[in-house]
Amino acid sequence: MDEKNGSVVGGGLAPPPRYSVSGRKKSVAEEPVSSVLTGGEVPTYERELTADEEVLAALGYKPEFKREFSLWTSFCVSFAVLGLLPSFASTLYYGMGYAGTPGMVWGWLIAMVFIQCVAMGMAELCSSMPTSGGLYYAAAVLAPPGYGPLAAWITGWSNWLGQVTGAPSVDYALAAMILASASITNPEFVPQPYQTFLLTTLIMIIHGCISSMPTRWIANFNSYGSTFNIIGLFVVIIMIPAGTNRVEQGLPRFTPSSEVWGSIYNATDFPAGIAILMTFVAVIWTMSGYDAPFHLSEECSNANIASPRAIVLTSGVGGVFGWFLQLVVAYTVIDIPSVIDSDLGQPWASYLIQVMPQNTALAILSLTIICAFSMGQGCMVAASRVTFAYARDGVFPGSWWIKRVNKHTQTPVNAVWFNTTIGICMTLLIFGGPVAIGAIFSIAACAAFVAFTIPIFIRVFFVGNRFRPGPWNLGKFSIPIGTLACGFVVLMVPILCFPAYIYVGDDLVPATMNWTALVYGGPMLGIMIWWFAGARKWFKGPKVNIEHQMLGRDEDVNVINGQQVGEESGGDSSTNSITKETADNHAAALA
Repeated sequence: MDEKNGSVVGGGLAPPPRYSVSGRKKSVAEEPVSSVLTGGEVPTYERELTADEEVLAALGYKPEFKREFSLWTSFCVSFAVLGLLPSFASTLYYGMGYAGTPGMVWGWLIAMVFIQCVAMGMAELCSSMPTSGGLYYAAAVLAPPGYGPLAAWITGWSNWLGQVTGAPSVDYALAAMILASASITNPEFVPQPYQTFLLTTLIMIIHGCISSMPTRWIANFNSYGSTFNIIGLFVVIIMIPAGTNRVEQGLPRFTPSSEVWGSIYNATDFPAGIAILMTFVAVIWTMSGYDAPFHLSEECSNANIASPRAIVLTSGVGGVFGWFLQLVVAYTVIDIPSVIDSDLGQPWASYLIQVMPQNTALAILSLTIICAFSMGQGCMVAASRVTFAYARDGVFPGSWWIKRVNKHTQTPVNAVWFNTTIGICMTLLIFGGPVAIGAIFSIAACAAFVAFTIPIFIRVFFVGNRFRPGPWNLGKFSIPIGTLACGFVVLMVPILCFPAYIYVGDDLVPATMNWTALVYGGPMLGIMIWWFAGARKWFKGPKVNIEHQMLGRDEDVNVINGQQVGEESGGDSSTNSITKETADNHAAALA
């Protein structure tokens, strides 16, 4: 029998690979999901489905991937995407450069409280809607009747912009660290922009090749990479205070706490409080990888429990150990201006040379480089799954090609190379100078947090008690936690667009502006113009691609044919999408 043929039978949820055996087809209302389908509809499929596949079918999708991720391997991918050590190294310029050591210790601590609120709100949505579309799907389902496609459009494009900038930003920082290590060993070597661009491009291509492999290989690679990330983080946290040469330089072993926590080095033209808030860009960018389990949920066993747990675990563990790393650096740094303005062009490398013997500094820098390579590959995998999910619903021009699943690896190879190409083009900002290329960090942080918060905002302020929670949920704390998450993002999005210095008149030049508003706001403005100019006529949100019928009807009546992923759609795509009628029915089903 063909792998995609058989018959579906109803039954209770059970851990894969067990199958439901009650002999009765289950309606959407019997699954712990918030779906584009109404509660009275019954997904039909021509073979037995596992419990995970039944949940996915209730969300309107056929199983396309092998479920070879677990709680641990999902956590490994998201922790690799988080990449605490390389992320910290990549964003030290913002954490230390805007407000000094108080910005590092206070900034991380305060921001993490609110970031954890965002993560828990996202995890609750993931448990109810464990699909690769993730936040985009959730926004469409939870939006008020008639607004589902628009909510999905904004959320999807913002999330995609955040995802597609992830790998190039990490790989750019990785290339800068590699070239900085060459400068340390050969002081006469000064990296040129073209060298950084070519090395970044090479790393992007390597990551594209790895991300095109079968799911099991990718899961194993990320498992090893995350394990190394965790070990490397512990090693660095121990090595820096144990091996610092501050005493040999005539300084105390550690900077006094009063200075670390209280002496603000304000390198901006804004008040000290705003400068502290501006350091949050480092925390937000570093911690923006915890959404990866959401996008991998269609490849995860026991997804509606394991995936949300992986989200919260990633954010919690990352927050705690990230703060430890902040403390270690804050208590040992000697001269902040020389770290930020060093000719090496990479603050982490400059810091290590300042406080450690050269060989030890190079060893730590090597650990960071290896961890950054794993992180970049994790970013590429997560982004490709997001791109696949959006292409499945026809979001991109050429979606018919992007959404194809490779028949040999059973992974979205075309989506991987589509993202790789876009990422390489984005790294052309290297030739615009350090401020221009630095904008990809702010873009990733801004775009990701806007996408993270839209479905949480809708769930808190528009859905209320009509939301159908999954097995992992926040209970009575859902609304308060969601409100804190939304308030934090509303505050931070404008601040992420602030320039470090305020210039007016002839002093206002492109080299010193914050490019985030342009590079993120420009595409989003174009996307909104596209929506009103024509996309609203054909884009109807997530497309159902599995057959379903109304509960209690004869099997040959009112069966809605789902579109097979990988085939071009014909006719009106709204048949299998979230139309206004479907949204109205869904709202009534949740009531």
